[in-house]
Amino acid sequence: MQLPKLLFSLSLLAFFTLCSTSVNAQEYTAENEGWLVNLDEAYALSKETNKPIMANFTGSDWCGWCKRLTASVFSKKEFQKWADEHVVLLELDYPRRKKLPAEIQQQNAGLQQAFSIRGYPSVWVFDLDKDDSGKFNISALGKTGYRASVDEFTTDINRMLEKRKS
Repeated sequence: MQLPKLLFSLSLLAFFTLCSTSVNAQEYTAENEGWLVNLDEAYALSKETNKPIMANFTGSDWCGWCKRLTASVFSKKEFQKWADEHVVLLELDYPRRKKLPAEIQQQNAGLQQAFSIRGYPSVWVFDLDKDDSGKFNISALGKTGYRASVDEFTTDINRMLEKRKS
């Protein structure tokens, strides 16, 4: 899919998803500490801090590579320190054994479709903007998947963040 077409598709689906989602974060929390689960909250924090959103599409209770990514990268203090400085963390989970709140399921399904997620883990970095009419637009900076170490993972994401500066 060409980038302009992808951005248009992401804009429409993100707009629909954001308009239809309102979840109290206290009802449901991310598997990984420090990650948000609600796109509205991630958007607000992204605007407040001027950091892009890094969304981890995961199957937390069944995906072996997702569990490995958490163990080798997301659970490490070095990653957490890097993330605090560079991105807003958003966890989008697609579990098989546990039940998510309906609003989170709907949000995650919309984002899965918008980003054309076909495998897990998939990690997207993007900016989310809202125009004067209230329409949301996604500017995708890039995606990655499993990386074996914090250094490999953050190097990959840092390349994406460079696009923001240009």
